Amino acid sequence: MAEVNQTEVYVYEQVVILTSCVLSFFGSLLIISTYVSWLDLRTTPRKLLVYLSVSDRLSALSYFYGVCQIFKSDSWDCIAQGAVSTFANTSSFFWTVAIAIYLYVFIVKSSQRQADNLVLYFHLISWGVPFAITVAALSLHKIGYDASEVSVGWCWVNIQAEDHVLWMLLTGKIWEFIAYVTLPVLYILIKIHIYRAHAALSEYRPILTSNPVSNSLSSIADRKLTLIPIIFIMLRVWSTVRFLLLLTSSPAGHNPVLVTLHGIGNTFQGAANCIMFVLFTPSIRSRLIALLLCRGQDRSWNSESASQNRTNDHTVSHREDNSEE
Repeated sequence: MAEVNQTEVYVYEQVVILTSCVLSFFGSLLIISTYVSWLDLRTTPRKLLVYLSVSDRLSALSYFYGVCQIFKSDSWDCIAQGAVSTFANTSSFFWTVAIAIYLYVFIVKSSQRQADNLVLYFHLISWGVPFAITVAALSLHKIGYDASEVSVGWCWVNIQAEDHVLWMLLTGKIWEFIAYVTLPVLYILIKIHIYRAHAALSEYRPILTSNPVSNSLSSIADRKLTLIPIIFIMLRVWSTVRFLLLLTSSPAGHNPVLVTLHGIGNTFQGAANCIMFVLFTPSIRSRLIALLLCRGQDRSWNSESASQNRTNDHTVSHREDNSEE
């Protein structure tokens, strides 16, 4: 069965997906680094984003190893990689939804205290549930080689298990479906609340609403709230399509374009978050640019200083030689 249904992963697909893994790894690292480096960024929402980035980094690493190997059987490293990616990927779903719930309670319910009280539960659920599911799947020997039927070279649920569809749901797909519904609903409610609040403010504070800086920041935040569920769905929908094609035994699931999109979608989440919350955040982007420019100037200054010192040393040596003569 594994041999017949095996999906071929081409070299160009490997290169593209490995690149996506690398971008996601360093994108997640940049999110974590900016949070650690700048104290004023240490807000609760960005702290939740750091936890999501930890999951995305672990996911990118496990997928990178799997795509490098292109597993052909239930080897020990196949099972280990499948377990790590199952935990990290499922945890990423939970943290993504957790951030949406936090923002909903904080903005719509106008209760920071209630929102902050949820963080402990977010930890228990977002780490605990994926861990319990992964341990259960390992204990029952459900994780293993899946012939790239719903993966791209890496291991996930053993395709030869009789109840593999059930375990695919438990170890990822059911949480993915829940996220598809939950994220758009929560962010639409948040946007409606913000729109109504802005409409009320515009009546009593026309100076504030006409301020170009205020309008700019508001539009940026509004675009992010729109992009978060859209990007999540755009990245994850390809794996869902392949899962549904597997259920119908359709050969379309082996289509190289669909396989490549699936690979990118599963591995690019960390990079997408970095683009949205670091590179598209003006205050953080300007700091990073200033930091890079500063380091460039320091290197240039050090180079000029070393050159000047060498020139001075040569001049002194030349004068000493002349004096000896």
